[in-house]
Formats: sequence, structure tokens, C-alpha cells
Amino acid sequence: MKILAFGASNSRHSVNKALAKFVAHRVKGADVNLIDLNDYEMPIYSIDREMEAGIPQAAQDFKDHIAAADLVVASFAVHNGSYAVAYKNIFDWASRLDGKVFDGAKVFVLAASPGPMGGQPLLDIVANGIPHFGGELVGKLGIGKMNEYIVDGEIEEADLLGQIDAILDSLT
Repeated sequence: MKILAFGASNSRHSVNKALAKFVAHRVKGADVNLIDLNDYEMPIYSIDREMEAGIPQAAQDFKDHIAAADLVVASFAVHNGSYAVAYKNIFDWASRLDGKVFDGAKVFVLAASPGPMGGQPLLDIVANGIPHFGGELVGKLGIGKMNEYIVDGEIEEADLLGQIDAILDSLT
């Protein structure tokens, strides 16, 4: 199985990037491609920029990674209850290619946040949009109070591991 994993954040030390990597590597024998959103920095999307200069190659490159994957594991940073701007901008540009950003891939979305809700309101928005953008939602998990559960990018808490593994096991 080919897995694309990323943290939907531009923080170099993103706990969400570490979480996506951790989850993706729980699939035995998977070919994991971990990408960094900082490698896909583009001008802020606007129709004017698109009309003047076209869609940046970085948007196509991002979408190509998704197209090559059987499963996308994306862990979302929560910024004021919403997407990190870095992810939203990449997504906006990639959606202009054909509208089907997820290109038929199965998608497992996560969020880790210090608050008790674990990014659940954001995950609901993300999950609702996945089918519209060509993906199949296979799992959704928010981890609140992340500092209690995620240590050095790993989870040891049995209940959370069980939830993650149940979603991943359903795919194989």
C-alpha cells in the first residue's frame, strides 16, 4: 500500500506532521511518502493571480503525490478553529486543476490540539468536503490535550492506538 502522509501545517516542528508519520508507519509493509507543506509554498490564491500567471507547478506536484497514493493520512493543525493557512492555500490552488484534489484516494484525517476538543469542529468540515473533492473518508480522529497523549511524535495510550489501528485494519 502506498501512503501519503503530511501534517497540514507549515510548522517545522509540527506535532501534526509527526502524528501523520506515526500513523502511516503503523501500516505494516506500507510504502510511506512523508511530505512537508513548506515544499509547496505558493502565492496566496486568487482568481486574479490564476488568470495572470496560471496555476503554480507546486499545486500539480502536491496533487501528483495524492494521485500516487492509495491512502492519504493528513493530520490538521488547528488555527483559531480552522485550517492552517499554509494547507488551505495549497488546497485552494490544487482544487483549481480539476476539482478532485483527492483523486480517488482513501483519506484518514486526524487533528491534534492542546484544547479538549481535539480539533473536532475542523475535522467535521474536512470530512464533509472529502467526497466532494474526490476522496473516500475512511477515518477521522481528533486528539485533544495532545501533550498528554503525544510524546516525541508517538502515542502510547492504548485506547487511541486501538482507534487508529481499527481504522487502518479496516483497509487491509
